Amino acid sequence: MVQVNIHSIKLGVGRCYVIQGERTILIDAGGPRQAAHFRQAMKALAIDLHSVRLIVITHGHWDHIGSARDIQDMTGARIAMHHRERDWLEESMKVLSPAATLWGHVVRAMMVPLLPLIHFPATNVNVVVGNEGASLLEYGIPGRVLYTPGHSAGSVSVLLDTGEAFVGDLAMNEFPLRLRPGLPIFAEDMEKVRDSWRRLLAEGAKTVYPAHGKPFAAEIIRKSLAPER
Repeated sequence: MVQVNIHSIKLGVGRCYVIQGERTILIDAGGPRQAAHFRQAMKALAIDLHSVRLIVITHGHWDHIGSARDIQDMTGARIAMHHRERDWLEESMKVLSPAATLWGHVVRAMMVPLLPLIHFPATNVNVVVGNEGASLLEYGIPGRVLYTPGHSAGSVSVLLDTGEAFVGDLAMNEFPLRLRPGLPIFAEDMEKVRDSWRRLLAEGAKTVYPAHGKPFAAEIIRKSLAPER
């Protein structure tokens, strides 16, 4: 089996992940104006920028796509994104997900006034992902992109064959979003969030890598989905 190395890089309010196998991919591209930070982090990791061949965007919210064009220009990588949200990047759209919890309403209310201050450049999506997902083997990574809607209609996750699941905002584990790991406080459809998690767990997810917060055991999500007795 191909050995895989995982590196987390904080880009603005969220994390992106550099995955090294036979080749290298990047998951998410952080908020706006983070390219210099990305360059510094890659230098510290001793990873050649041009080794990144694909940028997988988990969904189209600004804190995941804000530096996509700048990082693409820097690396020459292709950008992969679900077809339902490719316009969010190609047209620089700023979309806020609905709140799914009471605390989510509070945090969202604080974010709304800041939205007009956020700007990021558009760029083309080179690899359009459908509901069937996509293999990452041609990019040297033993894993695949899975369609996991719920947080947003075009959300995807990357699941490695060894059980590491990179889920964007399908889970959260960082203040002020959550005090402990669990389901997102923002979602277009929480039942679809749960359905996506049932699929990820059935497909072998073992460790969750959220965009906001540190990794945690997928068993935490499994327990949260269990019916109350």
